[in-house]
Amino acid sequence: MRRLIVHLNGIPAGALEQDNSGLLEFRYRQEWLERADASPLSRSLPLQEAPFSGKQARAFFAGILPDAEPRHRIAAILGISEGNDFAMLERIGGECAGAVSLLQEGVAPPAVGETRLRSLSGEELQKIVAELPARPLMAGEEGVRLSLAGAQDKLPVVVREDCLSLPLGNTPSTHILKPEPERFPGLAANEWFCMSLAKAVGLKVATVDRRTVGKKPCILVRRYDRTVAASGAVLRLHQEDFCQALGFPPERKYQQEGGPMLRECIELLREWSTTPVLDIRDFLDAQIFNVLIGNADAHGKNYSMLYHEGQRRLAPFYDLVCTIAWPELSKTPAMRIGDCKSLDAFTPAPWQKMAQEARLGWPMIRERMASLCRKTIEALQDPGIRKAAGNDAMADRVAGLAMERATAMLSYLRSR
Repeated sequence: MRRLIVHLNGIPAGALEQDNSGLLEFRYRQEWLERADASPLSRSLPLQEAPFSGKQARAFFAGILPDAEPRHRIAAILGISEGNDFAMLERIGGECAGAVSLLQEGVAPPAVGETRLRSLSGEELQKIVAELPARPLMAGEEGVRLSLAGAQDKLPVVVREDCLSLPLGNTPSTHILKPEPERFPGLAANEWFCMSLAKAVGLKVATVDRRTVGKKPCILVRRYDRTVAASGAVLRLHQEDFCQALGFPPERKYQQEGGPMLRECIELLREWSTTPVLDIRDFLDAQIFNVLIGNADAHGKNYSMLYHEGQRRLAPFYDLVCTIAWPELSKTPAMRIGDCKSLDAFTPAPWQKMAQEARLGWPMIRERMASLCRKTIEALQDPGIRKAAGNDAMADRVAGLAMERATAMLSYLRSR
């Protein structure tokens, strides 16, 4: 039997064990259950004395780890099986999304407010970024234990006075650096423009900036699961994505692979959010916006719940990308709108079906659709956002597609 102690904001909350057959089991500590401020690690792992075994435990803990391709490369570097969630968490589960960290039994609990950093010169940062495809999350680097879900290469960093550093020990990262992958040229400009457009039309989004490291375009995302204390210390906020909250393992993040459906996500917000009316409205806005920009990759792991001061709220949106900018990519949405199997869900029919399935009012959804269409068209006509895009061909392409799609949806709504 192997064991890792699971800490939440530096406090031991429970233990994750792996038996000789490889099955996982998680159990909360009695001391945690007796705390007045105890909160569950996940909606799918409610506070209870009985353990969570097998699939129950795996959905949350495997969801902390990177996706298949970077996971494969990390496993090869560390000399472990890529299918062994426990071994992977043991090696890289120090700095995860949210406020969870996993440490071997007997290791001192992580110190909250730690500030150990490794400053990076421009040359060092270039070298790390160049090595990320072969060494995701700097796997195997001395003193670095980083884990982030997702398929794209990324690096948690600390940004201070515009300088980037690596967090060491239990130091929380403040930003995520996402270099543009070679196979998707223009992705950094694409994501930056979509996130900027989303903010312009009123969506709550993570703050993003564009960076160039050497000649590599990058996106620098400010972490929404961090806050700054009065002392100036950076503190972690707990979060989990929708797959974790609904009990879906990470390999089932797409609906067509048995992953979450829109009605399940809306029901999650209805039952679990402390402000469901506002969060359901914002979630619907995100679905409409993803259709307008042509984003087929808005799956269950691209939405999260954020836990702070007793509140459970829909987290700011992230990873907003116009996937149809690459014609070779599928136009099948990660979560279908009604029975529509295409991203071109401009007509009312699929939205009306989705409204019925999710027990929502069609007039409200129709008004949100029309409003976001008008806001998108207005924002795209603003010379400010066009100027910010510069002469970037990808940003111009995305802007043109979004204008065309918003105009089409608004036309259908007006004709019915």
